Amino acid sequence: MKLYNTMNRRLEEFSPAGEVATMYVCGITPYDHSHLGHAMSYMIFDVVRRYLEFSGFKLRHVQNYTDIDDRIIARANERGVLFDQVAQGYIDEFEEEMRALNVTPAHEYPRATHEIPGILEMTQALIAKGHAYVVAEPPGAEGGDVYFRVRSKSDYGKLSGRDVDSMRAGARVDVGEEKEDPADFALWKGAKPAEPSWESPWGPGRPGWHIECSAMSSRLLGATIDIHGGGQDLIFPHHENEIAQSEAATGQKPFVRYWLHNGWLTFNEEKMSKSLGNIITIREGLERYGADGLRVFVLTSHYRAPLNYSEEALESGKRAAERLRLAATIAGSGEAAPAVEAGGCRVRFIEVMDEDLNTPAALAALFDLAREINRARDEGRSIEAAQASLRELAGVLGLTLAERGDDASAAPFIEVLVALRDELRAAKQFALSDGVRERLAGLGVVLEDGPDGTRWRRG
Repeated sequence: MKLYNTMNRRLEEFSPAGEVATMYVCGITPYDHSHLGHAMSYMIFDVVRRYLEFSGFKLRHVQNYTDIDDRIIARANERGVLFDQVAQGYIDEFEEEMRALNVTPAHEYPRATHEIPGILEMTQALIAKGHAYVVAEPPGAEGGDVYFRVRSKSDYGKLSGRDVDSMRAGARVDVGEEKEDPADFALWKGAKPAEPSWESPWGPGRPGWHIECSAMSSRLLGATIDIHGGGQDLIFPHHENEIAQSEAATGQKPFVRYWLHNGWLTFNEEKMSKSLGNIITIREGLERYGADGLRVFVLTSHYRAPLNYSEEALESGKRAAERLRLAATIAGSGEAAPAVEAGGCRVRFIEVMDEDLNTPAALAALFDLAREINRARDEGRSIEAAQASLRELAGVLGLTLAERGDDASAAPFIEVLVALRDELRAAKQFALSDGVRERLAGLGVVLEDGPDGTRWRRG
């Protein structure tokens, strides 16, 4: 299996460092409704995870929430509520939408506000090693700022290919910032009046944007992780800064072995983003096109390529998903005729997915198999085994092949059954709890037990 590594700008064979591959994906900043650009990224990394597991790799997957941010604070002030109420509301909405999109839950969802001790520890280590410095209580702040010295890291810019001098020339120094160099970035921000803050050795404040991911990933996945994912817009400055502070703090290289970045979702050739106001929310997309329709739309383009939003393309994705669903669920003739062979399509599916997750070609293999199933049925041949292969391979791409509305309407009932199973397990009624799990598995629902409880997903 080969993946395109942004760091080296080439395809590299994937080989995890240990028995369990580790993957960290940058999550949302929950200050507003999530949009189709977010959905695109998380469906792509869902496919990365599903295909790794299909290929036999064990995987530990972490995805963060940046739950403290200027925009969250501003939204809270607009509404007259606490910042964490804003963040929690949008996190709940996002997780509901991810379930509706059949995105496999990460094993851990750390939050910036829950990682303050690790952030302080990493920041102190960077100061002690000379990679960071303190600006004591700049004007308008109630505590000190801490900045990372970009020039202390000789290979800074190696991911984005940018030169520090050119970055310095284009860098902006905001009012109240007292940096040694305009290219330096904040690790810790001294609190401003009426802002949420946490105690630190430099006075009350809150973490900068980049440090949270380094603290989270090192605590949960170690100093070096196998795969780090996110959108191409995060290459600079976010991922560049993660590399610098992580490697400087731990002394270990590389911070990440394989950098994977997905292309942007564009709207009239502009990146879809909240700041530009050109967003289509995930909820709107689900209502119009369904989970499988959205996923087919995303996967018909290679994950590294830009994808332009158009209603025509999304309608096409919805129709294509329906063709696959019908082929997977149509009743056979029941005659004992020669079965349709799915082996060739399966081999081709694996070959193209092994080449940097070529999902357009993988979908083409599924549509070829669907056509074979339809032809075989018309000819009175057996199709059940081929349908099982179609469902399995479609599942690797995260497609449910369920009739539109099935997942959304079934979700509350599945949640009730999962809760019932938890109660049966607590009461040591293991035969009954196993029965619930088996019945759900028969309906294509996979249960995953973990330290934070039981999650479910479509298989």
